[in-house]
Amino acid sequence: MGSHRNGFKKESYILSVDVGTTSIRCHVYDKEAKIRGSCSTKVVLLYPEVGHVEMDPDDLWKGFISVVKGAVQDAGIQMHQVEALGISTQRSTFTTWDRRTGVPFHNFISWQDQRAADLVKSWNRSCTMKAIHGAMKVLYFVTRQKRLLAASLIVFSTQHVTFRLVWVLTHYKQVCQAIDEGYCCFGTIDSWLLFKLTKGHLHATDYSNASSTGIFDSYQMCWMDHSLPMADQQAAMFGECCFDVGDVKITMGTGTFMDINTGSKPHASVAGLYPLVGWKIGSEVVYLAEGNAADTGTAIKWAQKLELFSDVRETSTMAYSVSDSDGVCFVPSFSGLQAPLNDPKACASFMGLKPSTTKRHLVRAILESVAFRNKQLYETMLRETCIPITKIRVDGGVSSNDFVMQLTSDLFGKKIARPQHHEMSCLGAAFVAGLEVGFWRTREELKKLQSADDEFLPRCADKECTGSPNGEYVPILQSWERALRRSMNWYNKP
Repeated sequence: MGSHRNGFKKESYILSVDVGTTSIRCHVYDKEAKIRGSCSTKVVLLYPEVGHVEMDPDDLWKGFISVVKGAVQDAGIQMHQVEALGISTQRSTFTTWDRRTGVPFHNFISWQDQRAADLVKSWNRSCTMKAIHGAMKVLYFVTRQKRLLAASLIVFSTQHVTFRLVWVLTHYKQVCQAIDEGYCCFGTIDSWLLFKLTKGHLHATDYSNASSTGIFDSYQMCWMDHSLPMADQQAAMFGECCFDVGDVKITMGTGTFMDINTGSKPHASVAGLYPLVGWKIGSEVVYLAEGNAADTGTAIKWAQKLELFSDVRETSTMAYSVSDSDGVCFVPSFSGLQAPLNDPKACASFMGLKPSTTKRHLVRAILESVAFRNKQLYETMLRETCIPITKIRVDGGVSSNDFVMQLTSDLFGKKIARPQHHEMSCLGAAFVAGLEVGFWRTREELKKLQSADDEFLPRCADKECTGSPNGEYVPILQSWERALRRSMNWYNKP
């Protein structure tokens, strides 16, 4: 694979950009999937009001361009050597803009944003939802189709685009006017970047991003054609080569996202797992079921700002330096609690503080909470899908914490593999783009490119790891679950 220029053969490469919640990263990959050049920049989050989380679209575009140019320069290559560009983006963050001018009507509204929480709550409690639930239960009783059972229990979430978009239509008159006059564009980050990259000629998205919005039917597959952009968690799943049914990927970054490959059929959940299109390549569609916890990295960064530690790399050692958390429990719910609890009004909290509590106890309690939420999601996934887990792979910045990884393995009773490189969303987008242009030809070829993993094996109380935690963690888990319940519905109006 290469290109000829001035009589000389030059190597070709894949360029991949991951637009995350806190940073934009670009890598240049060679044929062996090795990183030849990189560049990154921070994403500036805006908090105009309590519960509102936004990003400036123009700043995001400038950041995107800067990391692309920086990575190419860092690799010491020319742009004509790039075979394809893969883009991975955070999901369910959206804006609207003027099709004629390309000018946004408002900032990107982040997936973390809580401005529609009251609207979500009112709809979930509405007579309409009760009627829908009742009708679906009757249909399920007649047909025994699990999809109808899932519909009888469905609840809306602030992470879905739906109600944040309703909020926009209520508060921005210029958006409603643009819709009436036919020049309003709506899109997630991938759509905005494609629009800018094609100078307004292309307004599109792909299945993986569309299926994450809450306004796309993953069962009927009735939205856009496939294109090279890819949603971040689906990209990470592809980068981890979780191609087989029962493969599980856990990304621990700003939030935790746990996905299982469910094969050719979407999973109908009754506990809050979300059915997603993983990827569509040719005629093949692969589905995932996903559970998430929104505040994994957020909680750790918050603790760093409070000067509980200076370097994130210290936290694992700090946690291991004490035998337990001294009875302290931390509830990581700055953005509410997601599946299986599904409570947007929950608060973050420390409970069980006492005069003997030290920074090390607080840090251990925070890291334990990450593993405890992992266990909740994992048990929900096992119970809901009834799919045997074939392998578990992790990525994301928080996965570099050995304490979290070992405790997660202990609580799962399963081996967990951690790749040497944690930025799987970027690699997954590169893999999809590379397959599209023939840079790589098969998925088996991609599996062979994976570097050696670190492995965490469960330290079980008995010789057979059944998935139940060691006896020492049973009372700690029970205390944490009690703290969790007391943090729920905290922000409900009296």
